[in-house]
Amino acid sequence: MMEQKNNLSTFLTFKGNAEEAMNFYVSLFPNEAKIHSLVKFEEGQNGPLGKVLNGTFEIKGHSLMVMDMDPQYPPDFSWAMSLLILCNDEAQFDSLFSSLSNKGSVMMGPEAVPPMRKVAWITDQFGLTWQLVWS
Repeated sequence: MMEQKNNLSTFLTFKGNAEEAMNFYVSLFPNEAKIHSLVKFEEGQNGPLGKVLNGTFEIKGHSLMVMDMDPQYPPDFSWAMSLLILCNDEAQFDSLFSSLSNKGSVMMGPEAVPPMRKVAWITDQFGLTWQLVWS
C-alpha cells in the first residue's frame, strides 16, 4: 500500500486492463509520476486470477488506486468524473493531448477558453476522461 500524503485518493476500477492503464498513465508524466505497488489476484482469491487486486501510483503528487473488477460485473467510466491536469507548459499539453486522444475520443478542444490558453476534454482508450488545461 502506498504512503498516503492525505486522506483523499482517486479509485479507478477497470475491466481487466488496470495494469496496462496504470503503466500508460505513469509513462505520460516523466519525473511527475510513479508506481508505488502492484498486487495481483492469486489462486483462491475472489477475483480474476493474475489481474490487479490493487495497484497504487501517483501523478503530480495525487494518489490513485486501480483494480480489475470480476468480469461478471464490468464497470464503465463516465465523463461525469474526470481527471483535471494543469499542464506545466504548452509542450506538456500537446504531448498529453496526443497520447490521451490516440485510440480515445476528443470531446472538446484543444481550444482557448479565456483566460486559459488551451483546454481539452478527452476520453482515453481505457474509457477514463481527462481535462487538460494550459493557462
